Amino acid sequence: MLTVYTYKSCDTCRQAVKWLAAQNIAFTEKPIRENPPSFAELRTMLAHLVGERRRLCNTSGKDYRDQKLGDILDTLSEPDFLARLAANGNLIKRPFLLRATPPLGLVGFNIPSWQAALRPKA
Repeated sequence: MLTVYTYKSCDTCRQAVKWLAAQNIAFTEKPIRENPPSFAELRTMLAHLVGERRRLCNTSGKDYRDQKLGDILDTLSEPDFLARLAANGNLIKRPFLLRATPPLGLVGFNIPSWQAALRPKA
């Protein structure tokens, strides 16, 4: 089962949810601000992103800018980085999609990428 973290006022999140529904792909939607991904989920996503921390962050968000996270991103330990994100869903790029089996992690919404990743394997 897919879990998709979204923000209700995010057009991209609404497009992603609409696209998943149109593809008849079952998913569970969770509000990213009220219920951010867990530390373990964030660690899993970071592994899917091959450790690219910036790709996991909502770099255009106010909280990211206010905390000057871009300036310290590479100096934080991985546990400190992930703990910050787990405590504040505003810092996380959305939509945020995870699937345990087979493993999949996607951030942001790009139709060709999502089609390729979610297409049934022959």
